[in-house]
Amino acid sequence: MHPLIEDYALIGDEQTAALVGRDGSVDWLCLPRFDSAACFARLLGDEDNGHWRIAPKGADRCARRAYRPGTLVLDTEWETAEGSVRVTDLMPQRDRSPDVVRIVEGLAGEVTVRSTLRLRFDYGSVVPWMRRSDGHRVAVAGPDSAWLRSEPAVPTWGEDFGTHAEFTVAEGEKVAFVLTWHPSHEPRPPLVDPYRSLETSLADWKAWTDRCRYDGPHRDAVVRSLITLKALTYAPTGGIVAAATTSLPEEAGGVRNWDYRCCWLRDSTLTLGALLACGYHEEAEAWRNWLVRAVAGDPADLQIMYGLAGERRLPEFEVPWLSGFADSRPVRIGNGAVDQLQLDVYGEVMDSLSLAREAGLSTRPHMWSLQCALMEFLDSAWRQPDEGLWEVRGGRRHFVHSKVMVWVAADRAVGTLEAHPDLPGDLDGWRALRDEVHREVCEKGYDAGRNTFTQYYGSRELDAALLLIPRVGFLPPDDPRVVGTIDAVRDELGHGGLLRRYSTAESPVDGLPGGEGTFLACSFWLADALHMTGRTKEARELFERLVDLANDVGLLSEEYDPVAGVQLGNVPQAFSHVGLVNTALALFGTEGAG
Repeated sequence: MHPLIEDYALIGDEQTAALVGRDGSVDWLCLPRFDSAACFARLLGDEDNGHWRIAPKGADRCARRAYRPGTLVLDTEWETAEGSVRVTDLMPQRDRSPDVVRIVEGLAGEVTVRSTLRLRFDYGSVVPWMRRSDGHRVAVAGPDSAWLRSEPAVPTWGEDFGTHAEFTVAEGEKVAFVLTWHPSHEPRPPLVDPYRSLETSLADWKAWTDRCRYDGPHRDAVVRSLITLKALTYAPTGGIVAAATTSLPEEAGGVRNWDYRCCWLRDSTLTLGALLACGYHEEAEAWRNWLVRAVAGDPADLQIMYGLAGERRLPEFEVPWLSGFADSRPVRIGNGAVDQLQLDVYGEVMDSLSLAREAGLSTRPHMWSLQCALMEFLDSAWRQPDEGLWEVRGGRRHFVHSKVMVWVAADRAVGTLEAHPDLPGDLDGWRALRDEVHREVCEKGYDAGRNTFTQYYGSRELDAALLLIPRVGFLPPDDPRVVGTIDAVRDELGHGGLLRRYSTAESPVDGLPGGEGTFLACSFWLADALHMTGRTKEARELFERLVDLANDVGLLSEEYDPVAGVQLGNVPQAFSHVGLVNTALALFGTEGAG
């Protein structure tokens, strides 16, 4: 039986991350970065594509598991006829090289434990050469090398192209395993002390989470979401990946399988707002700085997403040797949507930089000149059709959300000049642009007969992104057109009490076969919109349900299937966790955030 997406927990070191299943198996790990090739790819294939399982001999799924409070340190416990055992998993903050630390501890009785390590570099396709060296098992293949050791040392043997160990632990006894990756042409990095790494990781995470200013209802869920966002941050640059995985399906057995190990501009304002509101100004500034570096250059070349360090080339290709999660093919690496035109990102960048300025983040000399260049480009480019924020592959259209975000760009530029009249800029021109865009959207993007804005000019389809109209200030929440749009979106895109992004059934926009689940970020937007229009009781009920959709360790994926009751899409999804934090702040902010 194939695991479910919600069977996985996350560990990481803020440069990459691993997924650990309820059966004690690390089934996904890319080294040395989030976007590197995986050395454990069982998540998207089978055991022969790489994994590392530590569990009692003959055991299946664990009895219980949980993160240590306020940390990314995972405890997994088993109960057997012989006794009980705990495995503690973590990836300590790296000095030079990434380490996976797994500490086995006897809790009661005497339990026989097995470790099975199958390293498969390059997304499960390359079996490394294994040798022994200085108490280690060493795996080498091309540019990759990994060293495995245990403290105290336990015997290991090779079998079926894997490294195996079997040992017993009694109550109070511990055995620690450390797997360290490094480039094969470099010498072995210094050894890490697994027990000291555990102590340091616990202390560092606790110190970080203690800074959280939110103290309202569902604080544990908010803190877990913030920890997840921190874990998805690539520390050297401040960029935040959309998810730790690629190709987890939006529909079981379907083709909507995308690589999310990149940084999207569409997430920027919402992420920045969540970090700032919860007291994480350093992380917010690092994200803002990544954003400014990534978008630097010709405004006409602005992309919707970038690599962890701002890389622009993210070519998409398929990996045919992986069968896909639950046989959902193809498995894709890279993301071809990087070449799409999405006008909304200009609004998101302008909104983010405006928010950063208002929040008192340090300014950069070239930041305003960059914003002026973006506005100069938008002055004419905004009239073009685009692909819209959902990266549809059915051709360009005049998407209403894209035009609304162009209005946001002009509005934030005007607001900045009004607040800082010493800055240079075309105040009159940007006011005129703002008014023109607003007028056109209200004329061409609004269906008066149904009292709702539509997905694109002249269409009858709807889009959950329309829920952001009052949030960004395009119209006030009490405007009848806003209320009508919220009701129409909920009626037409609602599914099982949650919300789809848009309709995929017979849609000319989508350009892909099959369907998808409900989109969790959009469902959080619905809660926000309900609250803004005075329906706070309904908003809180929806928020409670969304919080309950997290798995047993508090993680949310991109989507949810309310019929099958399972998570869908890449995991953990930054957009979903940002939505949880921002909705909690909206609903309980006055009583919850200091």
